[in-house]
This record gives sequence, structure tokens and C-alpha cells, in this order.
Amino acid sequence: MSLAVLKSRALAGMHAPEVTVEVHLANGLPSFTIVGLPETEVKESKDRVRAALQNARFEFPARRITVNLAPADLPKESGRFDLPIALGILAASGQMPADELDKYEFAGELSLSGELRPIRGALAMTYAMHRASDTSGRERAFILPRASADEAALVGDAAVFPADSLLQVCAHFAAADGDTRLARHYAQAAAVRPDYPDFADVKGQSHAKRALEVAAAGGHSALLVGPPGTGKSMLAARFPGILPPMTDEEALESAAVQSLSGGFSTGRWKARPYRAPHHTASGVALVGGGGTPRPGEISLAHRGVLFLDESEISR
Repeated sequence: MSLAVLKSRALAGMHAPEVTVEVHLANGLPSFTIVGLPETEVKESKDRVRAALQNARFEFPARRITVNLAPADLPKESGRFDLPIALGILAASGQMPADELDKYEFAGELSLSGELRPIRGALAMTYAMHRASDTSGRERAFILPRASADEAALVGDAAVFPADSLLQVCAHFAAADGDTRLARHYAQAAAVRPDYPDFADVKGQSHAKRALEVAAAGGHSALLVGPPGTGKSMLAARFPGILPPMTDEEALESAAVQSLSGGFSTGRWKARPYRAPHHTASGVALVGGGGTPRPGEISLAHRGVLFLDESEISR
């Protein structure tokens, strides 16, 4: 077999679209080419993958290797494609079985020794994979680095299989019994109430507190007007604590957005975000975007509180 096809995920703004990783081995002078609009980090995976395969005692094929990341018009960034590219080379060269590859999606950055390093957006990719499985009726499992497993496993019904190294992933597909198969990982999020600043700490300000209670109950915005030092920022910081508890669906939506920026922690599971950008924040920092689109402060406050002080509003 000289062709292997695997599935992975990219990050594009607020979405995690599916990426098909096609690896083809052909006769000719040895070369290694990656096509499909790869960014610099993806192009550099050639050296990481080569060293990881050799240090894991696999043979790196001395053939013409072509890797296609489809769709070709979607920009691909970061090192998350290292793992599917390495597995595709091994499957295409016959060094590992390829029978079950279509049942999984893969993401992971490889070190030169073959160890798997954590990736950004693990929760967002798992969430997108699970929703796509519900729509198509074809469920896949996700293989990714162990350091990102807790985050990904928060998507309750998704099958997440963490691995520490490339060798463990290869052993999973080569195993004839369950001894060397990867074990499914389950979320380790603590079932504790999020720790917010206490609204009861505010002395006085009965009219302002009543207004915020009404806003919290009805899901309204609030405008706090007053001279500096009257407690506007203090009241706003305690506003998330009087909002209703997050449902599982709301928590997943919020956590998936946080995951896109790499700022999510499982210790903040079901805690409503509170974002208070500096008044000098740029338009891109607030709204999102950039060369590689990332969510801005408005998106990062999804299902939570976005506090803009008077300097920001006056702009």
C-alpha cells in the first residue's frame, strides 16, 4: 500500500473543520513535500516527523513522499498534524496496519524523540468531531496527547484515547489483544461550585446591586455610571457570581471558545468567564481576527461577562 488516508482537525476562527491527511509514497529521488496551504509550523513538521520515526526505530522511506492536507483552500497551522503525518507514512510504507485508521481522528505535536506534546484547541476539535458524528451518524474516536486529554474528555460522549508517544499509538493498531491498546479517557473535572468574588462583600450600593440582580435574572446588559472610586469595577467583577449556573451545553460552548486561544483550564469548568480588557486594547483584540484568526475578548466572554470601562466606551 503506497497511499494512506487519515482524519484530523484544523482551527479556523471559531470552528474546527475536518482535515483529510493523505500520504502517498512514490518511486523517484527521495523527497518530502507537504501541500494544502500549510503554514511554516506545518512545513517544519517534515524534520520533526523524520527524527521521531528514526528515534522510534522505524524506517524512514527513501522515496518520494507527498502529504496533502485537504481541503486545499483552508490554511493549516501549528504542529497538530505531526502525528497523522507520521502515522500516514508508516501505514503507506507497510510498517503498521491501516485497517482501523478510518475509525479515528488524530492530532498531536511530535518531539524529536517521538513523545507527544500538548496541542491548542483540543476541546474545540473534540466538540466539532462529536457534533459531526451526531449529524452523520458515523462516530469516530480521537487520539491525542495525554496532556490534552482532560480538556478533550469534557465532551462527555466523545471517545478520547490519550497517548504519550508515537510508539504507543502504533502499538494500539498493531496489538492483537488488549494489553497494549490505548485506554479510553474520562473527564477529571471536579464537581465543585466555581469560586467567584462574593457579591455580599459590597456594602451599600443597594440600587446598583438591585439593578445588577435584574440584569442577571433577565440576561440584560448593564451600564454603570458614576465618578471613579464608587465601586463600578468591584460590582462588575462580582456580577458572574449571581448569574445562573451553567448547563453542560453552555459550559461546552464557553470552554470550546477558551480552548481556541489556549487559555482554558479544566479547573475553570462551568465557571462563567469574566473579561475586562484594558482600555488600550486594539480592535482586533476586542473583536478577534488577525493573520491566523483568533477569538477576541467579545468571543472569549461568551456565556459570561464582558466589562468595558468608560475609557473603552468613549473610544
